[in-house]
Amino acid sequence: MVSTPTGAPAPVSRLEEELLALAGSVPDPELPVLSLAELGVLRGLRVTGPGRVEVELTPTYTGCPAIEAMSADIERVLHEQGQAEVTVHTVLAPPWSTDDITAEGRRKLEEFGIAPPGPTGAKGPVMVGLAIRCPHCGSTDTTLLSRFSSTACKALRRCEACREPFDHFKEL
Repeated sequence: MVSTPTGAPAPVSRLEEELLALAGSVPDPELPVLSLAELGVLRGLRVTGPGRVEVELTPTYTGCPAIEAMSADIERVLHEQGQAEVTVHTVLAPPWSTDDITAEGRRKLEEFGIAPPGPTGAKGPVMVGLAIRCPHCGSTDTTLLSRFSSTACKALRRCEACREPFDHFKEL
């Protein structure tokens, strides 16, 4: 099994590496500026036989409605590469964390106008009083407008310095 940086197993074959890169390049259906690899939800891929592939995918939270679209998009991309049978398994453990978003993914979120999540430390509760930096002007003088934005994993904030509203990808 070939895994992403969040996983442990070493690459088994060049084909698995290539297919993992293809599956990882699929855009997130809710945040198309990010690939599934950059979001950190693609956990692994294994060739189980000629034309047969198994993929492990972890949702950003249990019940995430985008997991079905992610699975279908991965299946489509791998079918286009000659894989006749693609099985996508939803894996809930270890759970996804915003710490799984790559540095490139964080950069793209900010460039897209979404404040990236801060580090959670992965060993305990998320700090409540996080300073959220405006992706437009960089000010930390921001106000929470709504705990939920266009998706459950984002909050809506406004910068008090430049007065622009922006999404903040919540720490999980």
